[in-house]
Amino acid sequence: MIQVCLVDDHVLLRDALAETIESFDECKVTGVAAHGKELQQIVERGVIPNLVLLDLNMPEMDGYDTAEWLFTHHPEVRVLILTMYDSEVALIRLLQYGVRGFLRKDIHPFELRAAISAVMKDGYYYSHRTTGKLATLFQKSYQENLPVERVMLSDMDIQFLRLVSTDLTYKEIAGKLNISVRSVDGYRDSLFDRLEVKSRVGLAIFALKNGLISA
Repeated sequence: MIQVCLVDDHVLLRDALAETIESFDECKVTGVAAHGKELQQIVERGVIPNLVLLDLNMPEMDGYDTAEWLFTHHPEVRVLILTMYDSEVALIRLLQYGVRGFLRKDIHPFELRAAISAVMKDGYYYSHRTTGKLATLFQKSYQENLPVERVMLSDMDIQFLRLVSTDLTYKEIAGKLNISVRSVDGYRDSLFDRLEVKSRVGLAIFALKNGLISA
């Protein structure tokens, strides 16, 4: 029996998913959570699932931080991301956190069951769409003669993008990151160049499009 935990702050979707997964003979839902903090509490009580179906944009502790926590503390737990975002940046970053596959929220129950089975049997599940997104990233890296790392984002890059998408001043952002204002200027200019945008609004739009922040 595959023990599954669902982490999503949308109650109706989460309940519908739980009902669907419970209809699969080989699966049992052993926990539901609205965000990563609640999942931590479930796991720390000793309810450790075989697989976590994880949303990206959530309050308290989002999908990125939750996936990283699971990868660090419970690498045996397999993670499937359930999201409407499938940008190259998001996919690569989540792969580094040990995520085993990606599903869109409009997935058919048949594909959901197949994905769960594939992750538990083979270790990974990638749809044709996801494979194409990853291929695009590596092709871009090759064509522009850049290492893949150049077109990826570091943890610091992601943190900076999230902060720059708020109403904080650059000085306040520097305080949050414990770096100088000059260093903030350097991060901003570097991301302008790498992401091919020309303004703070452009950075915020990039973060929104790639699922790093929610609207």
